[in-house]
Amino acid sequence: MTTFLLVPGLFMGGWAWDAVAAELTGQGHRALPVTLPGMAERAEEDPAGIGLREHTDAVAALLEAEGPDIVLVAHSYGIFPALAAADRHPGQVARVVFVDTGFPEPGESLVAQMPQLGLLEQAVGDVIPVPAEIPAVQAVPPAELKRYMRLATPQPVRTVTDPIELTGAWLKLPTTGVFCLANGLSLEFARTLHGTGMPRFAKLAEPGVTFFELATGHYPMLSTPGELADVLVRAAAGEGVGLYEG
Repeated sequence: MTTFLLVPGLFMGGWAWDAVAAELTGQGHRALPVTLPGMAERAEEDPAGIGLREHTDAVAALLEAEGPDIVLVAHSYGIFPALAAADRHPGQVARVVFVDTGFPEPGESLVAQMPQLGLLEQAVGDVIPVPAEIPAVQAVPPAELKRYMRLATPQPVRTVTDPIELTGAWLKLPTTGVFCLANGLSLEFARTLHGTGMPRFAKLAEPGVTFFELATGHYPMLSTPGELADVLVRAAAGEGVGLYEG
């Protein structure tokens, strides 16, 4: 049995992982979907007091309580609090799985890493409102899209503007990347990044780093939960291809 700690991306709570968690538990594993402060059922918490540190603290507390040997799975923005927590408590983590996301550098924020998202321009007060739609290319089925629009909650602004605190301890952890092809991430793209020779991309080709590709969009927990669950189980077992093997 493997314990999976599932950290959602922007605007989502633990509910986003419901179908994946059901698949994992059906296979005999333990799945712990995370709802971060200020999100979903915690949306009544004051967003002005919630930043990346508060989200990191929440994940770190779960790592301390539920570890060791946790497979820490993070989707999109969720890699910021997940990676910062893993960096604090690397002994609690067996593997980090990046679901359609990259890894930040120390001191980097989400808005600095992904300025093209225009998140700050969308902000209203202390929150970023839920986007009006998810583009069809992301392959979210109509029923799941309707559920997303009903359950999604505004994102506290400071969670995307605060810089991440990393010592580098996480770099020693085994990692797996899950690329969602319809969103533009792929092994080919990762090879291009590694080929630049920039130090931040060196880890992509290290031993113990594996990859999977899914033929879906940015929300595989909503579009292909069964396939994603299978990939997570395989990732936990150390499967997947190396950067230059696929």
